[in-house]
Amino acid sequence: MTSEEIFNIITRSTYEVLPELRSHTLSRNDSFANLGANSMDRAEIIAIVLEELALRIQRSELFGPQNIGELADLLNAKLGQS
Repeated sequence: MTSEEIFNIITRSTYEVLPELRSHTLSRNDSFANLGANSMDRAEIIAIVLEELALRIQRSELFGPQNIGELADLLNAKLGQS
């Protein structure tokens, strides 16, 4: 799976949790905070993405990324390690 495919999963999950963003085209540079997602929204999005990827990692490993693109890259790297 590529980072772009993971980005698409994140995008789909974000629209599921925050349907009011459907009119906004998400980019790899968007951050959840700038999109108005609160901590509960972010946790739900991450949970959906991790479940779809069948990836089990500590949530603390996800604190580094500053935007959606970096998150997709990190998850892609974690998939490569599993």
